[in-house]
Amino acid sequence: MKPITYFLAINIFASFALWNSPEPVFAQSSAYFRGLRHEMVTRYIEGEGIKNPRVLSSMKQVPRHEFVSSNMKNLAYQDLALPIGYKQTISPPYVVAYMTETIDPQPEDKVLEIGTGSGYQAAVLSGLVKDVYTIEIVEGLGKKAAVRLKKLKYDNVHTRIGDGYLGWPEEAPFDKIIVTCSPEKVPQPLIDQLKEGGMLLIPLGERYQQVFHLFQKEQGQLKHKRLIPTLFVPMTGRSEEKREVKPNPLRPEIINGGFEIDANKDRKVDNWHYQRRVDWVNVDAPEGTSYLKFENDTPGRLSQILQGMAIDGSKVHALDISLQVSYLNTTQGAETFQKPGMIIHFYDRIRRNIGQAYIGPWIGSRQWHQQRKTISIPPQTREAVVQLGLNGGVGVLNVDNLKIEKIE
Repeated sequence: MKPITYFLAINIFASFALWNSPEPVFAQSSAYFRGLRHEMVTRYIEGEGIKNPRVLSSMKQVPRHEFVSSNMKNLAYQDLALPIGYKQTISPPYVVAYMTETIDPQPEDKVLEIGTGSGYQAAVLSGLVKDVYTIEIVEGLGKKAAVRLKKLKYDNVHTRIGDGYLGWPEEAPFDKIIVTCSPEKVPQPLIDQLKEGGMLLIPLGERYQQVFHLFQKEQGQLKHKRLIPTLFVPMTGRSEEKREVKPNPLRPEIINGGFEIDANKDRKVDNWHYQRRVDWVNVDAPEGTSYLKFENDTPGRLSQILQGMAIDGSKVHALDISLQVSYLNTTQGAETFQKPGMIIHFYDRIRRNIGQAYIGPWIGSRQWHQQRKTISIPPQTREAVVQLGLNGGVGVLNVDNLKIEKIE
């Protein structure tokens, strides 16, 4: 079977953190990293709504800096996806905590993880359950993770290199299954290997439009609950080639740019992920019935939404962008780059960041009005991610009717 590689998660704020972070320091004490871990949990995990005390405790204990490369240790306790080699990333701490809390880990659980990556998610689960069985399809990554987990004495984590969608039949059934890569549908072997009453958490959907789904097995069938949008992007391989719905890189577009859709009625707008400090408002919208309201009073704290898209910069040379905005008492955050606005991040075929385009900043106070701009696309671009919000700034920002159109 042709190898498949995956991005475990994407947090575009990493671009700014990399530009503005201090020089790496390699001789920090364990007490130093412990302090950073506790701050990480307080700010990015508990502060963003994770409540399970066992999960919070595990996140405070697992040394995330041991799961990233030496030149990334200074960023290990930021809420960022960081590269770990083989075109892979380590998931942001919030994503790991959210997925862990969602499956409600119990001390006697046997858990199957699909997509070992760095081994960080397995390490977090290790102290919460009886056994973790984790599978990685990328051989080099799987071997490194196995060595790291053994060195750090996570003895109840069992590793395997292979196709995770086939599961681990000789160790089945599993109480919980957690999937950190995104197929279009739930692989049947995982359904078969889930214990009666067990839970399976998996991001499903189109390449740039995934949603976390939680399944519980009842009488052999999966009872389904739709959760929050996310972005776990497959990069290459047969699973990607077999997708029934594929993005069109010649027709980049924003989905639900009018912010009208909330299919699961959770008050979070659909099709947008990594939503932070944003409210879905259903009165007095300048277009349609709804708009988004971003609000933040702490400089540097995130208030944003993200959405990815495919775009072939060799054929799509420019985009026309328009949206309605209003704002009240907005200012920049703790750093000069933390300003309300819209940022489009461009990536090449191996997901290197190759530039940004900006609309804004929206500073001060102003009533509803249209913003419009034509932006050029770097020719090497194959993907883009839209970041919209206060972006670390403070104040109130309202946004509606966002449109992105290719200029012929």
